[in-house]
Amino acid sequence: MRVVRMTAFGGPEVLVPGEAPDPDPDAGQVVVRVAYANITFVETQYRRGPFGPFQVEPPLVPGNGVGGVVTRVGTKVDPGLIGERVVASLTGSGGYAEQVAVDAAALLRVPDGVGLDDAVAVLADGRTALLVLDSAGVGEGERVLVEAAGGGVGSLLVQLARAKGATVVAAAGDGRKRELAADLGAEVTVDYRDDRWIEDVRRRTGGVDVVCDAVGGAVGRAAFDLLGPGGRFVPYGAAGGVFTEVPAELADERGISVVSWSPGEPSRLRDYARQALTEVAQGRLRPVIGQRFPLERAADAHALIESRQALGKTLLDAR
Repeated sequence: MRVVRMTAFGGPEVLVPGEAPDPDPDAGQVVVRVAYANITFVETQYRRGPFGPFQVEPPLVPGNGVGGVVTRVGTKVDPGLIGERVVASLTGSGGYAEQVAVDAAALLRVPDGVGLDDAVAVLADGRTALLVLDSAGVGEGERVLVEAAGGGVGSLLVQLARAKGATVVAAAGDGRKRELAADLGAEVTVDYRDDRWIEDVRRRTGGVDVVCDAVGGAVGRAAFDLLGPGGRFVPYGAAGGVFTEVPAELADERGISVVSWSPGEPSRLRDYARQALTEVAQGRLRPVIGQRFPLERAADAHALIESRQALGKTLLDAR
């Protein structure tokens, strides 16, 4: 089968197409013929070297989420699964491939009427967006700042926060991404590369109640200052290279909660992924797939994501 290997730490060029033996399912596993593989920004970060909790050792086949059709089952697995359209999170690697062996317990059936591409697009990003908003306790009438609002998670956060009745402030560093966020329901859009963006948000909203911090670093720290007493700061990403550091004493002094969004048990993540699929099936959530690359061009997909030019979600097409 076709795969893409990460041959070493480094730039996108370390992602090299190749071949590997077809997988055989162990007891309790199935084989999925992959239609689409998910790419997350974190994968571009750990490809360059060990990053945060994501410790990998090349060579390996990257990729932690896929969608496709079950073609074979191992012992102790219902043969009725063969032919089912499913998505699955893996154990941290193996997704950039034409086929994967995965535990049957990790499978989520794709609802009727939902494309495999849309299902893969919300597998990781949808559950993250739902978990972030639930952790922050976003309520009707609150003002929610979404950083990186034109990305995979950000575009979903904009929609989900609006559905809760919040006023959404979308921060993005590209005009197309700000236009997308506005189309998805954001009332205010700002360019966080502009030195005056914080003043702009404060002038137009008076401040915010919740910050969904995907960028980290200086952007996240500046966004923290938009919060007042009772505000919640949810740092869930570090697209800028480092997570935002907020001294506990400062947060306490200002009456702001720095919210941990740890999912806890793996079953909770599956529940959120299942909820995201349901939201798509019922027409309440629209994943934005801005780019699709053939599996062999995984390096090009990574390069585009790192250039900050990717709009919405990027998928690998393994068909």
